[in-house]
Amino acid sequence: MENTYYISSEVLTLETLQEIVSQHKSLSLSEEARINIQKCREYLDKKMANNDKPIYGINTGFGSLCNVKISNEDLSYLQENLVKSHACGIGDEVPSAIVKIMLLLKIQSLSYGHSGVQLNTVERLIDFYNNDILPVIYTLGSLGASGDLAPLAHLSLPLLGEGDVNFEGKKVPASEVLKKFNWQPIVLQSKEGLALLNGTQFMSAYGSYILIKANKYSYFADLISAISLEGFDGRIEPFDELIHFIRPHKGQIMTAKRMKQFLEDSQIIVQQKAHVQDPYSFRCIPQVHGASKDAIDYVKKVFKTEINSVTDNPNIFIESDVIVSGGNFHGQPLAIALDFLAIALAELGSISERRTFQLISGLRGLPAFLIDNPGLNSGFMIPQYTAASIASQNKQLATPASIDSIVSSNGQEDHVSMGANAATKCLKVMENLERILAIELMNASQAIEFRRPLQSSEFIEMFLKSFRVVVPLVKEDRILHYDIENSVAFLNSFMVELED
Repeated sequence: MENTYYISSEVLTLETLQEIVSQHKSLSLSEEARINIQKCREYLDKKMANNDKPIYGINTGFGSLCNVKISNEDLSYLQENLVKSHACGIGDEVPSAIVKIMLLLKIQSLSYGHSGVQLNTVERLIDFYNNDILPVIYTLGSLGASGDLAPLAHLSLPLLGEGDVNFEGKKVPASEVLKKFNWQPIVLQSKEGLALLNGTQFMSAYGSYILIKANKYSYFADLISAISLEGFDGRIEPFDELIHFIRPHKGQIMTAKRMKQFLEDSQIIVQQKAHVQDPYSFRCIPQVHGASKDAIDYVKKVFKTEINSVTDNPNIFIESDVIVSGGNFHGQPLAIALDFLAIALAELGSISERRTFQLISGLRGLPAFLIDNPGLNSGFMIPQYTAASIASQNKQLATPASIDSIVSSNGQEDHVSMGANAATKCLKVMENLERILAIELMNASQAIEFRRPLQSSEFIEMFLKSFRVVVPLVKEDRILHYDIENSVAFLNSFMVELED
């Protein structure tokens, strides 16, 4: 089977994106995309040859310099200057996995034939993607309004033989890689620099990457909470479908159903209980996890629309014979969605930490801190501190970025989305959730051992058997940092398919 994905007008779903990335598919332009790109470029060239009027970003300056007319002989120089001058990113490097998605999404957006780029410009971006030539991009510098200007400038620099790339495990000058492949630097034509820099691909790539992980860890939140419920000797009644059908939120119903499936045929869940009710962190799993699922579903819809959109400026419409300057680069839809996603993920971590706290509290026949001989051994006392610290940081990170705005470009760009900041902090929330759930899994797997010889469900026992290979049962105090790291790695090793 050919391992190539053809860029076209066919809807690119997050499921397809996950498949492209996970299966390491190469990219190629469909014939439709080639025609769209070439027709648009030819139209723009003819337009510029027969037109002396100022058209924003094509023969004018940028931002508040939009009223400065540029001569035709300087148009290529103008675009090159734009890319160089806007490469002002700083801070940590964007993870390579996200850079690769940025390349894919920029190629997709340019392929619709509304941006006026050269075919060889798009093909060079595809060359970068297929050969894992990943531009060095920095996390700080975008306001998420005129597009992700600074990050996309760094994405575009290697086209000119400028900037750095990560290639074959090393950071090297882009010029060296171009020589290695015998490629000439791209000479940008009118509008191309603006088409490359205007766009939401930084925010979109972060959001897409986080959503793929969010779907996976939403599943793990359910599974790990089921193991915690078993360890805590919890009750099955809160997951009865009758409860959830009279408050039929989709995520709530899905969570309750999944919990019942995880616990099917468990000896622990059906044994007689001495307690009438469980704490909210157990009893309200469907309601809390379900709300986060519904939020994730909403965010998926926003990003599905975005990654199938043209987000540069101005836009070219051949059939209508117009070039229109607008604001499709503004990241407000993504900024709000990313803030919402951060809140949803933070809540999964918040309730997870509470279950961990309950498990170590010496309740329901469990020893304090889930260890024999407590006192001499501290057991799982301090991993709960760690989880609490991380959950608290997530609350701080979940403060919305999208409600902020700072005027830029001498007042021409007077409202910005701050969506790039929403994106980078949402990734931190996601990474923190991984750690919180990994700690809960350590506690839950320890707690369930105190219910032996009773067995949980076949699925849970199989999962725990795999987990025990990397994180053995804690019988006396040891350095738990390594267990936490191994627990995170264990969860990351699983592949969970996105649900449509």
